[in-house]
Amino acid sequence: MRKTRPVNALKKLGIGLAFGAATIMSMPTSALACTQVYMGKNLTADGNTYYGRSEDYGPRYLKHFGIEPSHGPGHTYSSDESSFMYTSTKTTYRYTYVRDHPSQWDERWDAYSEAGINEKGVSCSATLSTSMNADAETADPLTKTGIGEYNYASVILGESATAREGVELLGSLIDEQGVCSNDQIIIADNNETWLFAALSGHQWIAMKLADDVASLNPNIGGLNYDVNLDDAENCLHSEGIQTMPEKNGFAEYTDGKFDVAKTYGKSVADSGVHQWTRYVQGRDYFMAPLTKGADYDIVTVKPKKGPDQTGAMVSEIQPLFFQPGKSDWNTFEMIRAFGNRGENVPGLNANTDGVYAIGTERSTETNLFQIRQGMDPEIATIQWEMLSRAAYSVAIPLYSALLTEVSPYFSNQDVSYDHCEETDIVNNEEPENSINYVLMDISSLCYEHREQLGTGVRAYLDALQNELIEQNLEVDAAMQAETTTEGRTALANKAGKAATENTYVKCKALLQEMRAYLKAEDFSTPFTPSDLNTETNGLKVSITYAKDALATDPVTPDQPGTPEQPGTPEQPGTPEQPAKPEQPTTKPEKPGKSDTTTTVTTNKTNTKGGLPTTGDRFDGRMVAAFAIAGVAVISAGGYFLYRRNKE
Repeated sequence: MRKTRPVNALKKLGIGLAFGAATIMSMPTSALACTQVYMGKNLTADGNTYYGRSEDYGPRYLKHFGIEPSHGPGHTYSSDESSFMYTSTKTTYRYTYVRDHPSQWDERWDAYSEAGINEKGVSCSATLSTSMNADAETADPLTKTGIGEYNYASVILGESATAREGVELLGSLIDEQGVCSNDQIIIADNNETWLFAALSGHQWIAMKLADDVASLNPNIGGLNYDVNLDDAENCLHSEGIQTMPEKNGFAEYTDGKFDVAKTYGKSVADSGVHQWTRYVQGRDYFMAPLTKGADYDIVTVKPKKGPDQTGAMVSEIQPLFFQPGKSDWNTFEMIRAFGNRGENVPGLNANTDGVYAIGTERSTETNLFQIRQGMDPEIATIQWEMLSRAAYSVAIPLYSALLTEVSPYFSNQDVSYDHCEETDIVNNEEPENSINYVLMDISSLCYEHREQLGTGVRAYLDALQNELIEQNLEVDAAMQAETTTEGRTALANKAGKAATENTYVKCKALLQEMRAYLKAEDFSTPFTPSDLNTETNGLKVSITYAKDALATDPVTPDQPGTPEQPGTPEQPGTPEQPAKPEQPTTKPEKPGKSDTTTTVTTNKTNTKGGLPTTGDRFDGRMVAAFAIAGVAVISAGGYFLYRRNKE
């Protein structure tokens, strides 16, 4: 995905400058850097369907997990990236979201719901940014009135009782208003999982995903697939999906059949080395590797300006769906897929070869949905949520369809954004009781001190993740045994708070030990967390998630406390929870955000600062340098051509 949030004129100028610089540099790489994954139920150990996505943007960017309440008829969805508006004619559904901080979106509180589940059990992960080819863009350009990633999840989850209903609604909105960006979205319920693709300004397709395939997509719109456009049970699409390109002379065919991906998507050469690097890494992780020398080569791109960029380039377009090398993928493996850095791919190991990775330091959030098909929709889907970089993070299990309360350990949108700008993570601690910031700081320290911290921290987080997964089986058994919505809701709220508190206490203690280790400046031995049993690779002191969630006596996991020493939390205190401001119901007066298909930059400028960037990334300092160098002369044209630099 790629969000653009120029909240003032200077930031808007920066966007133009960034694209202008990118244009003249002519680097055949891409800013797109999210990764979307799907695994059908026939390929998993538990018979569950899994899908999800990592969001890439910048090293230190704050995300928030929360709940959007139901609204009465007349609720209006509007955008801060286009002039899109849609007014609901019915009572909306309550849903969970993962949103940005208001300071990044003109102080709006409704920006980019991204991932969640509504009270009807419909889940959504949005979006995977893609791009169309030049012929499609000329014939059917993006619209300034269209829906985009700012609103996809909010509209789908707020309005849809089934996944198919969500697909049909989104399609109708594109028919009427178009889209302001090319994207792929996954929408699911307890019976169906759909992949929706916004192909061009008004053309779209949605495919019901099969139970016996896997999919991996790192922002490549041209990955090939075979689909029957006349099979309305398994494929929905815009009316002109085939006739429009045929009329305009750019329709493509494979073996005499209209080829949707080839018609609308970009060619191999037009997709960047970072995308193909992640594709090769992901295929290797899922045991369906490509062959170096036959399927791909490792190349070094030498732009006119900026550092050389090394990565993979394939010999021909690759499939969107494939068969993995085994059929018993488990929850832990699916979570860890998003932290994959190509460790087992010679020449494409991000830790040693300086290439891009699925588990990049630019990730800000990762969501994975575990769907038990045919189960009651209230409990069918478990949301595994990471509010930081997957390479050094842990996913918390949440029964999001039932949640009416969120643990205050998930800092809400009132928390200060300033800690994102902090560079001295060793000496400057995050605000109290914020798992968002704790995970961010753990990741920052690991990326900055990988040799000293990386192995020990990852082993500890793996141990914690495995305990959360194992104990959630016990919680889930109780959830399935409960038959009333009231009882399930109470358990979902209690379990969510318990899982979050247990994760916070362990991770905060870990972070304190990491800071103490770095302050001591004795790196003769790598860091080993005191709570890690190095013989069993487990925790020395187990978490109490299941016990707390299932306790008959009242527990107070919703009363945050801050550990003073590693593993020794302070007695709980009760932070004040500020009220959430009312959401805007009218479109903003400021111009909407613009997007780009540039194949140059590899991340959006973090307008709020962050750690120094290196290698393949541009930050605000580099944009400023371009401005000083006179790149501003092409900024105006660059702004209009610009499509996306947040993935």
